[in-house]
Amino acid sequence: MDLVQGNPTEVKVVLASVATALAIYQVVLAAIGYRKLRIIEAAPAFTTHRASGDTIAVLLIVVAAMCLSYFGLEDSAFHAVTGFLLLVVLAVKVVVIRWWHGASRFLPALGGTVLVLLVATWASTAGAFLA
Repeated sequence: MDLVQGNPTEVKVVLASVATALAIYQVVLAAIGYRKLRIIEAAPAFTTHRASGDTIAVLLIVVAAMCLSYFGLEDSAFHAVTGFLLLVVLAVKVVVIRWWHGASRFLPALGGTVLVLLVATWASTAGAFLA
C-alpha cells in the first residue's frame, strides 16, 4: 500500500505547513505564558504550548523521514542545512525542557531559533511549491 498514494511532495508540503502554522501559534502561546499577552492564564497556555510542541516535533520527524527516504539529498543545500539545523536545535530544546533545567533561560532563544529555521526550511520547498 502506498501511504501517500503517489503524492509524496503534496503530503510533505501539507505536513510541513501544519507544523509551521503550529509554530507560529507557539509564539502566541509563549507570549501568553510569559505574560506578555494577558489573554488567558499562563498555565493553560504553557500546557497547550507543550502539547502543540510535541505535535510539531512528531510532524517534523515524519517530514524529515519522508524527505530522506523519498527525495534523498537532492533538494537544495540551503534546505538540507536548515532542515538539519532545525532538528538539532529542536533536539537541544527538548533536552533543556526535559533534563537540563538549568539552561531553561535559553528556551525563548531556542524557540525563536526553531521558528526561524522552520520557516526558512518550509519556505525553501513548500513555499515554492505553493507559489
